[in-house]
Amino acid sequence: MQICHTIEATRAAVRAARRAGKRAGLVPTMGALHEGHLSLVRIAQQKTAFVAVSIFVNPLQFGPTEDLARYPRTFERDCELLNKEGVHLVFAPSVAEMYPTTNLTYVQVERLSDRLDGQSRPGHFRGVATVVSKLFHIVEPEVAVFGQKDAAQLAIIRRMVRDQNLPVEIVAGPIVREPDGLAMSSRNAYLDSRQRQQALVLSRTLRTVEEAFRMGERSSTRLLAAGKEVLSTEPDVRLDYLSAVDPETLEPVERITHVTLIAIAAHVGTTRLIDNTLLVP
Repeated sequence: MQICHTIEATRAAVRAARRAGKRAGLVPTMGALHEGHLSLVRIAQQKTAFVAVSIFVNPLQFGPTEDLARYPRTFERDCELLNKEGVHLVFAPSVAEMYPTTNLTYVQVERLSDRLDGQSRPGHFRGVATVVSKLFHIVEPEVAVFGQKDAAQLAIIRRMVRDQNLPVEIVAGPIVREPDGLAMSSRNAYLDSRQRQQALVLSRTLRTVEEAFRMGERSSTRLLAAGKEVLSTEPDVRLDYLSAVDPETLEPVERITHVTLIAIAAHVGTTRLIDNTLLVP
């Protein structure tokens, strides 16, 4: 496995793979890898012969009061995991490598970027779209794999690729959960044992909505009300949003007549967690 810290070395490695007739796959990450990330790597391996993983904690997607400084960084362990998975290239640039001067160019997907997490975290999705665009131009992958857990991010990246005519296939990997149902996240490491138990209310909330849907309920208002009732059983968990939206446009859905994303974000202590499920009529 090759570890590259510069854009030039990364481009050279990908070009060499292409000369050997290999399609390139990219899995963008911020490190602190877990089984969810590794599942995305395996999807990329199924679709391409050369898999690159980026590890970069992107400052543009963190707000001034968010956890940029304390975001978990476990680079050596990450590389060990990726090497075991047979990854060909790790691109791990510094901030100075990605943003060598004052950055004046940003990528903004209008309207979508102000919904769900974008409403709670102004500027977050501009930072995500900007860094993903840069990664696509550096690696030029034929395939890029993202997790379904970040459903709003997935919708925004798909729209960016479509609008910019970028020649990359965006593939979504399913949410990977702990045995008790908690969606895997690098931020789970922030939770103490009590908070870890409280965090399970997010997946319980989604399961309640799913069950009401299976029983025939199609009103998003009533479905979300059932979910919020479950969430209220953990008063220390502060709801950010529980929404029913179109998975492509992120616009609110009043009645479930087509595939609908039920997305939740909540604070458990000082840790903000997200989760979601898709309802398919």
